[in-house]
Amino acid sequence: MPRISSGSPFEAALGYSRAVVKGPWCFVSGTTGYDYATMAMPDSAADQARNAFKTIFATLREAGFAPRDIVRVQYTITDAALVDEIAPVLAQAMQDAMPAATMVVAGLIKPEMKVEIEVTAYRE
Repeated sequence: MPRISSGSPFEAALGYSRAVVKGPWCFVSGTTGYDYATMAMPDSAADQARNAFKTIFATLREAGFAPRDIVRVQYTITDAALVDEIAPVLAQAMQDAMPAATMVVAGLIKPEMKVEIEVTAYRE
């Protein structure tokens, strides 16, 4: 079962993989807006969402999947007021997939985190 890492220090510290591929499925862990090369986090929730999708899409490519293969997405945001800011980013990123989706308002593990995105992809 292939396991994929983005190089995030959180993966080793918390004992998880960025993604796991099982047959035609790819399960991508919750991904925040860090630029994992620099571990910098933008202030803007929209920029955090863009960074999260950049990491997710790179992970999917490494696993042999495409963004259009996403069938399920869960968004976790820290404040419902962020929806208007991030909605255009989500719509653009998911326009080819149009997956089933859930959005939850909850706290995240670091105060600078405003958005976390988790996806599941399937390829036939």
